Order: sequence, then C-alpha cells, then structure tokens
Amino acid sequence: MLDLDQLRTFVSIAESGSFTKAADNVNKTQSAVSMQMRRLEERIGKPLFVRVGRQSRLTEHGERLLHYARRLVQLNDETLAAFDDTELAGLVRLGTPDDYADRFLPEILARFSRSNPKAEVSVVCAPTPNLADMISEGELDVAIITHVQKKGRKHVDLVRREPLLWVVSARHAVENESPLPLALGRATCDWRKAAINALGDQMREHRLLYSSWNSTAVGAAVLAGLAISVLPESALRSGMRVLTEADGFPKLPDCEIGIMRSWHNSSRVTDALVEHIVSSLDNLSVPQAAE
Repeated sequence: MLDLDQLRTFVSIAESGSFTKAADNVNKTQSAVSMQMRRLEERIGKPLFVRVGRQSRLTEHGERLLHYARRLVQLNDETLAAFDDTELAGLVRLGTPDDYADRFLPEILARFSRSNPKAEVSVVCAPTPNLADMISEGELDVAIITHVQKKGRKHVDLVRREPLLWVVSARHAVENESPLPLALGRATCDWRKAAINALGDQMREHRLLYSSWNSTAVGAAVLAGLAISVLPESALRSGMRVLTEADGFPKLPDCEIGIMRSWHNSSRVTDALVEHIVSSLDNLSVPQAAE
C-alpha cells in the first residue's frame, strides 16, 4: 500500500523544488521529510530525486510518480470534503494582471481547488490600476497587483520582490539597433516609465514601436525579434534572452508584487485563497531564460 502522507510530501517537494520548503508546507521537520522520501523510494523501488545545486529535481521515475501522486492526494481530499459539512464553499472573485496570470495562476488555482473543491473562483485579468479600483468598489474580493509605494495604495501586503529585466528574443540581436525599438505597456505603466527613464538617463536613442496593456501582445513583439521590453524575472518565457549591464543596459528597479483585499465582503473562502496565493508566490521557482 502507498502511504498518502508520503505522497502529499512528495508532491510538495516537487512543487517547491526543495525539501526544506516542503517541510514547512507539510509541517514536518526536514529529517522527517527525508525519511519519508527514503521509504517512498524503497516502496516504489526506483530513485525519485536527483540533486541539482541546492534544489531537488525529479528523476524520470519521479515525474512518472508525480502524475499518480497528485491524483491520489486529490481524490483523498475530495472524498473527505464530500463528507465534511464544514468544508469551505462559495464564490471568491480574484483579479490579476495578465503579466502574472500565465505564471502564477496554474499553481494557485490547482492548490486551492484541491483543498477547497466546493469553492468557486471567478478570475478577472486587468491592469493593476483597474484592479485597485475594482477592489475599492467591492467588485473583487482579492487582487494580485504590481505594488508601487509612491502610488499611495492602502491595505497592500507585499508578498514578493524580484528584478525587473530587459528582455529580447534569443534568436535576434535587436539590442544593437539604433534607435532602440521598444515594446512596452500603456503610458500609465510603471514598468514602461522605468524603462524610458533609464534609457533617458543614458541618453540612449529609442523609439516605442508597440504598446499594449496585454503582456501576451508585448511578448509576441519581443519573441518575433521586433523589439525589446521589460519583464519581472518570474514572467520570463522560453525564447527570451536577458540583457544586463554587461550588454550596456541600465539596472532597473525591482518589481514588487502585492495583494489587495476588499473589506466589503470578507469571508473564510477569501482568507483561504489569500493563504494559497501567499504560499504559491513564496515557493515559486524562477524560469530559466535562454543563454
């Protein structure tokens, strides 16, 4: 028989990339987690992990087991929830900029759904200023936003800070063009302002070729080799290359990601979703950009 507790720990390690983070997630000591994984490997009869630097990566056998482990843990949780009259239920309205949706939402929604199968999540993708207005007007319960302290927004909990980076197509050398072609957000976008101000300080000639609040549209211009842009580290995509000070590009301010909550409609299901967002963002690994 497989041990569901071991499988739950195994899934947590796979999602966080670390025995240490997984130990915190499942409320066990690191030695207890290591012992669980040794016993699981003995039960499966195959190695499940390999060390890569400071992270623990899954072997081919581990990747295969992960598919079954998630299904087993989810079925266990759903079964218990079906007989639990206190299980959280109801609607929670979540907002996020589309810059974060591709990267953050899959893990957040998957983990929340597994723990709260009776809850419904309604998702709105919009720029941060729009989300802040919707929170103030009670149209959203919680929003993931780009936090800028000078904006003076109240009731924002900072949950993640990461570098804002210059990005270009890995297959093109657009950074050598003059004037420098740019693909950026709308005129009110703080990342756009930071990029243009940094280039202005360098007195570097540039021109804005593409602008959109939709990050997919901006990313398409970058990947097509038409322009360069700026993105937070976690939003890097396959096929993008980071430009650094060694390439002649100035350092940009960090990107701060925060959570705003509406106090018009506070609920237990909203509290639970916020906990999952904080945990997911804290454990989020950074994708590798093209060299």
